[in-house]
Amino acid sequence: MRITERLRQTLGNIPLEPFHPASLDLLHHYNSRMLARDISAGLTVGMVAMPLAMAFAIASGVTPEAGLYTSIIAGFLIAILGGCRVQIGGPAGAFIVIIYGIIADYGLANLMIATIGSGILLFLMGLLKIGNFIRFIPVSIVIGFTNGIAVLIALSQVKDFFGLRIENMPADFFGQMNAIATHIGTVNYYALAIAAISFVVIKLWPKDLSSRTAQWKRWIAKIPGTVIVLIFSTLAVSAFDLPVETIGSKFGGIPQALPDLQMPDFDWAHLRNLMGPMITIALLGAIESLLCARVADTLTDDRHNPNQELMGQGIANIVVPFFGGIPATGTIARTVTNIKSGAVSPVAGVVHAVTLLVVVLAAAPLASNIPLAALSAILLFVASNMGNWAEFKRLRRMTMSYKVTLLLTFFLTVIFDLTVAVEVGLVTSCVFFLYRMNTLTKVTPITLSHDTPAGIEAWNLQGSLFFGSVSKLSYVTDPKRITAHNANKVIIFDFTHLMNIDNSAMDIISTYIRALKRRHFELIICGATDHTLRQLQRTGIAQALGNNMANDLFEAESLARKLLKNIP
Repeated sequence: MRITERLRQTLGNIPLEPFHPASLDLLHHYNSRMLARDISAGLTVGMVAMPLAMAFAIASGVTPEAGLYTSIIAGFLIAILGGCRVQIGGPAGAFIVIIYGIIADYGLANLMIATIGSGILLFLMGLLKIGNFIRFIPVSIVIGFTNGIAVLIALSQVKDFFGLRIENMPADFFGQMNAIATHIGTVNYYALAIAAISFVVIKLWPKDLSSRTAQWKRWIAKIPGTVIVLIFSTLAVSAFDLPVETIGSKFGGIPQALPDLQMPDFDWAHLRNLMGPMITIALLGAIESLLCARVADTLTDDRHNPNQELMGQGIANIVVPFFGGIPATGTIARTVTNIKSGAVSPVAGVVHAVTLLVVVLAAAPLASNIPLAALSAILLFVASNMGNWAEFKRLRRMTMSYKVTLLLTFFLTVIFDLTVAVEVGLVTSCVFFLYRMNTLTKVTPITLSHDTPAGIEAWNLQGSLFFGSVSKLSYVTDPKRITAHNANKVIIFDFTHLMNIDNSAMDIISTYIRALKRRHFELIICGATDHTLRQLQRTGIAQALGNNMANDLFEAESLARKLLKNIP
């Protein structure tokens, strides 16, 4: 509250979002029945989150405990400070490619700085009410980079899925393809068997069984398939001493302790280079969390506060790096699991975080023999579900702008990086939007009454007159038409069907008015309302025209007859 008020004083009259987490709205009517449902849901989603947190962390190039600490701390903070009642926060698959690239290019210390910076950006986005505008990002861009990230996640797991002996997996697409092709002969068939069986089990594991199914089967189905895979693959590795890479052999296990407070090694020289990754993490985190919150709304008949959600996400990402965590956001799979398990409030998110904390403190040593092949199978399953592959089939029915934007974003995400893909995707969408608006903008002549005297002409302006469509006025405002011997002396512009006009168009109209005045000709504007009228008044055009502002075409035509009589 105090932070918001101080920033409000600093920023002056800029409208700011009040800091009001969704958890505060539950204080007055929370009861024991709701608590029981939240505890049950929190325990369930905590078990779902555990293998995902470790898998996402390993794939991102950090230790497995970094993913667990992120789920614990960020999950807790997002639950109590966010704007959605049932959202579950933590590490997400969408961040894997970005995190891996930042570590490869700038090191782990600079990942901390980038995460903290993205948290600050997220908080400011929420405070300045930018959360309301995230939904304006075209769906073609969202699908394009989501499918691209899914491909990159799958590609990054080929090494562990097949047990390839690649010392350091490159961060770029072509480097990864080359490394896989070079080491394809080093397949570990034990790892491949574990990964393949794990993937099939997760894929076929029953989820929603009908009430007619035996009760014991319904109880088993409530255990996540990912947890079953981890348990049995770990038992197999331990019992038969299989020669596969495990968490213990690669990372030395998971510490059975709380994370230590870490201070980032801040370097101003790297800050400029980290601005791009900061913005990318913040933008992707905002999109992921708000998409997740919208899904939650549809399942619960609730409505989240997008700006408060971004502020909660921001605080979580500011705090998490100090305890060895990685970027966090709202996660759709865990949030849906939370809802379907009966969650009704942020308490479920808190229970989910506490569950993971207990697992770390009580059962961390058991994770040493978890094979990386099993975790790679989990991530491949996540990647397959993450992509909206059916959209590629539907492209033939879509507009050219949709096709180009989606495919361009997809291929740029895969081949280059997400930052470039989103930037180019947004620019491409804007170009197509401007083109579309230009085609919808029309300046056409109006046929006046049969008894209208010569010397009067009228034009109907439709659509949006802005910098991309002002060329539509070039013929009407051509100086040669004014100086022609048979030039019309009174011109009417009908704004009735004009939705928008910008400064570029108004500058042309102002110049046109001055050119007409030099010849003692007149311009009449009629039908201007709301936005167009305010724009004309703001720039002084309405005041310059004075009585030449008419309500409708009939009034403008009558006025034109009178003005024509007084023009020499």
